[in-house]
Parts: sequence; structure tokens; C-alpha cells
Amino acid sequence: MSKADEVFIGSIDQGTSSTRFLIFNVKGQIVASHQCEYQNHYPKAGWVEKDPVEILDSVETAVVGACRRFNSLGYDAKQIRSVGITNQRETTVAFDIETGQPLTNAIIWNDVRTKDLVHKLIAEAGSASRFATINGLPITTYFSAVKMRWMLENVPEVQAARERGTLRFGTIDAWLLYKLTGSYVTDVTNASRTMLMDIKNFKWSNECLEFFGVKESELPEIRSSAEVYGSINEGRLAGIPIAGCLGDQQAAMVGQSCFEAGEAKNTYGTGCFMLFNTGSEPIFSKNGLLTTVGYKLGPNAEPKYALEGSIAVAGSAIQWLRDKIGLIFSASEIGFLSDSVEDNGGVYFVTAFSGLFAPYWRDDARGCIVGLTQYATRGHIARATLESVCYQTRAILDAMRKDSGTELRRLRVDGGMTNSEQAMQIQADILGIEVVRPEMRETTALGAALAAGLAVGVWESEAELRQVAQSNVSAFWSRISEEK
Repeated sequence: MSKADEVFIGSIDQGTSSTRFLIFNVKGQIVASHQCEYQNHYPKAGWVEKDPVEILDSVETAVVGACRRFNSLGYDAKQIRSVGITNQRETTVAFDIETGQPLTNAIIWNDVRTKDLVHKLIAEAGSASRFATINGLPITTYFSAVKMRWMLENVPEVQAARERGTLRFGTIDAWLLYKLTGSYVTDVTNASRTMLMDIKNFKWSNECLEFFGVKESELPEIRSSAEVYGSINEGRLAGIPIAGCLGDQQAAMVGQSCFEAGEAKNTYGTGCFMLFNTGSEPIFSKNGLLTTVGYKLGPNAEPKYALEGSIAVAGSAIQWLRDKIGLIFSASEIGFLSDSVEDNGGVYFVTAFSGLFAPYWRDDARGCIVGLTQYATRGHIARATLESVCYQTRAILDAMRKDSGTELRRLRVDGGMTNSEQAMQIQADILGIEVVRPEMRETTALGAALAAGLAVGVWESEAELRQVAQSNVSAFWSRISEEK
């Protein structure tokens, strides 16, 4: 096959602190990529926000950079058959449908400005889990509906747009799809994170809409995770269809080929997110977990559900040590520092910068480092930071065992922290099960690419997707005996 005959799939990976565009070949290998990092804004304690236009600009920068590299290898952008989007979930944008411009900054998923509003809503509802059998989620600061409600109550521009009938809300995928293609749509995985979708029929729930004060006309159309949503209007990718869309954690689930009930993955990024495939029927948690849509790979495809455990702070704790405290100079240094000590020296770090998510759901919790003595060193604090994520992962795994009645024997992992051999060995030690890390770590971007390729016929079935997604792996086993 000549270079001109090769086929490729693009993937927009829009994350909390950066945007990347990656171009994959049909074997699931990265041919070209470009990353555009950016800073979120923290105007008040607990507030995290970002200008949606800057997010869109970061996508365009990443696309241009990757396409330049792609062209330098002798390829043409026309060889990209389709593009997938994967995105930070729950982050909420409000914009005007007439002007196409945002009405305020996007509220990022880990923002906690809505804490008082959440307590008020829980009192009105009678329970944080009032709507969990509809949307699978508790009422908490994490999800989009309370961010929409806060905007409606506190942002005059949002209130004025509602009066004009031009207000539109969306998660990041809906914002990007609208700006890139003109289609005002979202997919089932992102919609399942708003607290507004009935996860059994994939429609906006009238009961939830009424309670949170959001109108259905202000929300995008819900579509599957693998279909053509529209073609890109302009730029390097003009005319190429966007045909895959999944929230970042569900995309990693696809990228890790967790297609069967009982398979699970854990992504260690800014936060940490474990998803456990429960099959074609949702399991509603009794142990503090979330019930979410795993994926729906086509308009007529059978949906798959998942139990999810979310940890608010993972890689961002390492960034905090580097950028705010100056304990380390680079993220990679933390593994070597943690290896400089035999154990944590009695030091424990509760990384509750944005409260505690699953399975505790305590928005009043705050971060603390305890057990400090004069014996403690930088190495002990570094190890305690890695252990904090691993212990929280253990709490989620224990909850999943209780809810599913299944004993998980293997955990597939991906994300930035998995580059640390030390972190993954600590994780295996704390879990007591096999931890499997793929050679190709970009599973989130790959998952979106697989969905986009499936939609346009590059791949024909989940079996083919599994073959593409599987690669060489590294396995970590617990060094701690059951007795110990």
C-alpha cells in the first residue's frame, strides 16, 4: 500500500489542563500529535474556571501542530477519514445560540463554588440520592446541573439570554461540536454526567429538569457515541466528519477494550477514575459509587453501563507539590523521591483539595498532611502523595466488589501517573491484585478514535476494536503477602 492510500483517524483529547490532537493509523499507532497546555483560572478559593474560547483556540492550535507533523511525514489531512472527540466531563459552558459566544467562563468539573447551593438542593430534595434511580448520580458539586443552576442564579448575562430564548448549555463536547461543525449535540456518556438525563432511555428527564430549573430547549440533542455528528467547517480538517464522542473516562474504557461485564480500568490523570463494566443493565450503587453510561457505539448499538468511582485529586497533587510548594522540580521526580525511603515514615496525605469524591462524597473535607515528625523527609511526603491516590483507589475497588458481587482480579491502568513504576508498584501492593499497564498509554484518545473509525467503517466490530486496542503490557504484582 502506498502512503497516499493509507487511512487515518484523528482524535481531539480536550483535558483539564491541556488539549491534544493525535492522528492514529488503522493499527491504533500514533503517527503524529501535538499538545497545547494551558492554565485554568482560580479567582476565589474553590473556584476553577476557563474561557471557553481559549479552550476552542487550544484545539485549533493542537490540530495545526499535529497536521504540520503529519504533512512533514508525507501524508495529507484528506487521508484522515474521521475525527473523534474525548473531553473533560461535567465542565459546563453557557453560550448564546445567536452570537455563538460564551456568556461566562466555563465552570470546571472540580470547582466547588456550588457547595452552599448543593446543600440547599439536598434539603429541598430530601436526600442527595433523590434522583439516583433516574440519573445514577448523587446531588453534589461535581455534576453539570448544579453548575447550570448556579449560572442561572448568579450570572446576569445567562439570565438575559434565557429571557431572550437564546441561552444554551453544554459540556465541553457539545461546545466543541457546535463551534467546529454547527451541530448542537452531545453523546450519551457526557449527557449521563449532567444529572439531567434518564440513563435508561437516554432522554432528558422532565423530573430532573424541573428540579434543577433547566429547560430542555437549552440543552443539546443526545446522540450515540459513534455516529457522524457533522463535518468540520474550516481549517486544516475542513470537510472531515466528527464521528466519535465520549467523555474522557468512558473513552479510556473503550481504549482499554473493557467491552465485557466485569472488566475494569483506572485512569490516573488530574483526578483518578475507575470504571467497571456492568453490562447492558445499570447497577445502582449502595456504596457511594456512580452509575453511568459506559458507551453506546452506534445509534442502534446496545448500550453498556458502568459503576464509577471518582477521585478528585491525583496527578494534580503532584502538580501542587511542584508548582505551589516547590518540593519537586518535575513530575517525574516524585517516583525517585518515593523510592529513596522504605515506607511513608508515618506520613499520610489526604489530598482533599476539592473535597472527597467516591465513595465518601464529603464536599467539606479539605487537604491535610498528618504524621509529620522531624524524621520526615521530602521522600516520605512524596511517597505519601502516591499512596494517597492508591489508598483511595482501594476504597473504590472495595465498594465495587460489594455492589457488583464480583471479585476483580485485574485492573487495567492508564494516564500520566502510570508512567511511574513506583506508583504502579505501590498500587499493586495496596490492592493485592494484578495491575496491567499497556505499552500505548494514550488510551483516552485512542478510545475516541476507535469510536470515530467504527462509525465510518474503518473498523467493523467490537472484536476488531479489541484487536487494535490490545498491545504489549507491563504487569505489576503485589509484593505484600496476604498475612502481612
